[in-house]
Amino acid sequence: MFWRMAGLSTASPVETILDKENFTLQELLDEDEIIQECKALNGRLINFLREKAQVEQLLRYIVVEPPEDADSNRTFKFPFISCELFTCEVDIILKTLVEDEELMNLLFSFLDSNHSQSTPLAGYFSKVVICLLLRKTLPFLQYVKGHQEIVKRLVDLIGITSIMEVLIRLIGADEHMYSNYKESMQWIEDTDILEMIVDKFSSSDSAEVHANAAETLCAITRFAPPGLASKITSPSITGRLIHHALEDSRPKSVLVNSLSVCISLLDPKRLTLGVYPTYRQVSQGSTIAANPETVEGMLESLGGLLKLLDVSSSELTLLTTYGKLQPPLGKHRLKIVEFISVLLTVGSEAAIKELIRLGAVQRILNLFFEYPYNNFLHHHVENIILSCLESKNVPLVEHLLRECNLLGKILEAEKNCTLTSDSNMPTVSAEGRAPPRIGNIGHLTRISNKLVQLGNSNGEIQAYLQENNEWIDWHTNVLSKRNAAENVYQWACGRPTALHDRNRDSDDDDCQDRDYDVAALANNLSQAFRYGIYSNDDMDQVHGSLERDDEDVYFDDESAEVVISSLRLGDDQESSSLFTNSNWFAFEDDRVSNECSAGAMASALPNAEKVAVVNSEGEDDDDVGGGEDDDLDDTATSSQVSEGKIVDQPSDLSKDSKEAGPSGNDKPPAWVEWRETPGSDEAPAFVPNGEVQMKLDPDGTSSSSVNTSETALETSPESSNENLTSNPLEPSARTDETISGTESAPEITKDVEDPAKETKN
Repeated sequence: MFWRMAGLSTASPVETILDKENFTLQELLDEDEIIQECKALNGRLINFLREKAQVEQLLRYIVVEPPEDADSNRTFKFPFISCELFTCEVDIILKTLVEDEELMNLLFSFLDSNHSQSTPLAGYFSKVVICLLLRKTLPFLQYVKGHQEIVKRLVDLIGITSIMEVLIRLIGADEHMYSNYKESMQWIEDTDILEMIVDKFSSSDSAEVHANAAETLCAITRFAPPGLASKITSPSITGRLIHHALEDSRPKSVLVNSLSVCISLLDPKRLTLGVYPTYRQVSQGSTIAANPETVEGMLESLGGLLKLLDVSSSELTLLTTYGKLQPPLGKHRLKIVEFISVLLTVGSEAAIKELIRLGAVQRILNLFFEYPYNNFLHHHVENIILSCLESKNVPLVEHLLRECNLLGKILEAEKNCTLTSDSNMPTVSAEGRAPPRIGNIGHLTRISNKLVQLGNSNGEIQAYLQENNEWIDWHTNVLSKRNAAENVYQWACGRPTALHDRNRDSDDDDCQDRDYDVAALANNLSQAFRYGIYSNDDMDQVHGSLERDDEDVYFDDESAEVVISSLRLGDDQESSSLFTNSNWFAFEDDRVSNECSAGAMASALPNAEKVAVVNSEGEDDDDVGGGEDDDLDDTATSSQVSEGKIVDQPSDLSKDSKEAGPSGNDKPPAWVEWRETPGSDEAPAFVPNGEVQMKLDPDGTSSSSVNTSETALETSPESSNENLTSNPLEPSARTDETISGTESAPEITKDVEDPAKETKN
């Protein structure tokens, strides 16, 4: 196990079995901890498993189908455990297997034609073979080179996905294999493995075989050795692929997967497999470098592919929620459109001339409007249109704008933006209810905006747009308003905002994002956590944060920037519903302000006691009051300060607070106001870090003064500097005595703990 401490660990069940005089492999395989013991390199267990007889039995569990009357251990558990023991990658066990030809023959007997290959055992076989290929590469490749019939048997079983993965690794179509063992895999280039894989499109009707064969060929186009890569791009291979795709008797899966290979040949980085394609955004104006011979080989059969785009001869019907498709577009037509889209990005002059001659762009553009709810089709057609407009080929642009009548089709679709009920169209609305809005308006908007954008730099496109008065009217009254409504920079809080409700007369340029001072907001947010503005259960933790550096605070500046930048800040500083620089830390009421003020004054009590004791050392008790009276004196003084009138200063406070408060015409300060009082223009009287400092008069009497640094509250010199004294012999002075000669203050009944640091004078 993982620990070997005497008295704490029990004996492993595997060790218990190994301690027996006569035990079998089945007993070990039936034990659940055998895999952990093997990974922990249990010496006694590995010495037993490395024997040829045990390795042979493990292989038989993997490659031999269990009898029909076998128990569950023989059917499921033993094959799984045997595979896991090999994939533990214990070198001595793998060495026993790969260096013994009889054991290797037993392993690859799984590929025999008279052998049944179940899906679970095929997975176990694949894992063991790939493990040998990765860990014992040289001896394994030497064995396969001496038994090249293995490659043919792998191709014959390519319909099994696990076998296909072995084939891809073996022929070097893995990005990590070929660079390390180039010489050992050179012999594979001399075989006819590519022809064997391509011929699977004609010799089999299984869709799984076609899909796996296409995936293998696509992997070869991306990662194969140079010899195989140059061979697969030859006209002979591409011609054979197109020939199999256009055979009338072949299933549609042959056409779909053959075109996937052709697309991968044109653009190896494009992911083309799967039921629905995965799109890779290509930068505007970019072209793909493809082998000219490969392109020419594909153009020979382009006319036959375009004939398959004709939907009038099909009698299939598909009912949908919005109506009826007669016929459905189908994956094979969608793959043809994708193939033409990639062919245009190559930039081949021969391909462009052939597409114009055959009218491919016009036919595809018609499909765009005939199937208004197929977004996969719309994506490819949009790419085709953009490739034509951005190309430097003038005949292609003229063909798209004039012969294909792109503007006319866009305006017609915008005018009749509901689904047609014409029974002769491929897409028909359902009877008995209102026809829905067509689903390609978004793509039409992007195509129209692209036309306007390119018209600013292309005189021919601009001249063509200006010739159409209907386009000019639609662009002014419809497209511009639609772009303004869909401009996300004018949105706030994730939803469109009615600009007229915000009483602004500025132009559209004013609607752009303002450059908020994110750094200042982040600093304010971190300072708020440092000074305990937000409530914490443990005030000591807040107190301790004051003594830390900026990078050690609970909420650092970097985290604050992430939080603030993730929010959509409004641009109206006067709007109370949006967070801006001026009111980011505004609260609903001033209740927290009063609590912090009371807490700051109440916290002066322990400070006063400590200062009084320190200052009275070495003096006569008669000077200070002596003994318990001294404590009472300090306590009374502190009570008067904490119970005194702090918030409602008559005149000086109002004047100072107005001077300290932010002005409506001034630039928002770097340190924002923490709280605002609803319905009042004056800043609230707030002492966040108030401290009571005790001083000694010349006669030895203790006094106190209020230090209100880092706040907008500043008391008058007469009130802030006057000594506060108390008489312990008059108990009633605690409630009747006033501070600095002002009127009596109401009693503050709620005390809040002060997070500020204690000071000693």
